[in-house]
Amino acid sequence: MNSTGPPIPRILIADDQVDVLESLRLLLKSEGYQIVSVTSPSAVQASVEQSDFNCILMDLNYARDTTSGQEGLDLLARLQALDSSLPVVVMTAWGSVEVAVEAMRRGARDFIQKPWDNARLLAIVRSQVELSRALREGLRLESENRLLRQRSAPTIIANSPAMRGVLDLVHRVAPSDASVLITGEHGSGKEVVARALHDFSNRSGGPLITVNAGGIPEGVFESELFGHVKGAFTDAKADRVGYFELATGGTLFLDEIGNVPLSQQAKLLRAIETREVSRVGSSKTCRVDVRFLAATNADLKEEAVTGRLREDLLFRINTIEIRVPPLRDRRDDILPLAHSFLGQFASRYSKSITGFDYAAEQSLNSYAWPGNVRELIHAVERAVLLADSTIRAADLGLGQLLRGELRLEEMPLEDVERLLIHKSLERYRGNVSRAAEALGLSRSALYRRMERYGIKAAVTEEETASRRE
Repeated sequence: MNSTGPPIPRILIADDQVDVLESLRLLLKSEGYQIVSVTSPSAVQASVEQSDFNCILMDLNYARDTTSGQEGLDLLARLQALDSSLPVVVMTAWGSVEVAVEAMRRGARDFIQKPWDNARLLAIVRSQVELSRALREGLRLESENRLLRQRSAPTIIANSPAMRGVLDLVHRVAPSDASVLITGEHGSGKEVVARALHDFSNRSGGPLITVNAGGIPEGVFESELFGHVKGAFTDAKADRVGYFELATGGTLFLDEIGNVPLSQQAKLLRAIETREVSRVGSSKTCRVDVRFLAATNADLKEEAVTGRLREDLLFRINTIEIRVPPLRDRRDDILPLAHSFLGQFASRYSKSITGFDYAAEQSLNSYAWPGNVRELIHAVERAVLLADSTIRAADLGLGQLLRGELRLEEMPLEDVERLLIHKSLERYRGNVSRAAEALGLSRSALYRRMERYGIKAAVTEEETASRRE
């Protein structure tokens, strides 16, 4: 064994059946893990108190003829109190999935049904071990992370406490292959966070494939993600590689994950779990080496409760959740971001702009920014194009409604239109069809205006249903 290499991952297995313990021990040992086996909840707690583990694989029932899972749930609470960062994967017999779901709500990272599928079990353990290593490595490399923050400053500006927390979490989890769910409002910078996770990972030399899941029609969803072979359907004139295969060796980032059609979610879940895909029209399975990131502005827990999102898909994509705060909650970042964008656009348009005058800076700081960082980008670009030497408040065209400086009739027409579109989309939770109806526009007309103003669509499940109808 190479003494300079990483330590062998240690897995703690807990089950009251000796044959189950032995089967799991042999399976995991063959993958290079160091195994410790115990048969009772008290032994699990004692082992965790005495030694470090990378993952725990434990049954939920121990007393004879007990199927409630209460023993395992109580043990899970004690383990969370000892070390909340220690990954725990629970095992349950077929038909007791509701108990496993409750365990997930209480802090378990994943669950496995008995009898288990070896490939799925190994994939889950491997993912949790990687996450455990990444979290511990992040603690040891805090000083190096500070240097990385400085290097990433042009991409992620984090002067505000809220964004410093986001950046710290990015550097902690980036080295792992764990799935990350990035949440936040439209335009808040979720794609920038995804880029940072990729750039600071061991996959930075590979591709980052970004896919707008909400923009893929349901009829071609499977073909786009998994590819197809020639002749698979009428328009399949040649073989096509899907996004999963394109991302091999790198990272696949699915934006607007909450808008994936319900009928396609099971196929997506299986691909994420097994890292195996089959092109449409082919029975051949292709192994893909992909790190998975997802983003949404929706409340996915609420989507799961209402049945618009599979609960097991939610559990699979949010091993770690990173919430990006809206720009209004990171006021310390507004001016640094504005100056950064000013430099970029001044260079792009060959303009000699010296900066913002005092009134412009006051406008930037006091504006509500309903469109978040994306709106700030467009405001600065507009100002660079209009300004001669120094950007003035009028060049930004923000229209300070919240401070009462301008009434609606005093605002430029495009600012009024942009504001009304934002308000309508917020009111109807991103449902483009309902927002268009409220504004007296067709859906296509609203989409054209959204594209003009850089407003990103968020198609809800209700919107998807209306498209099918």
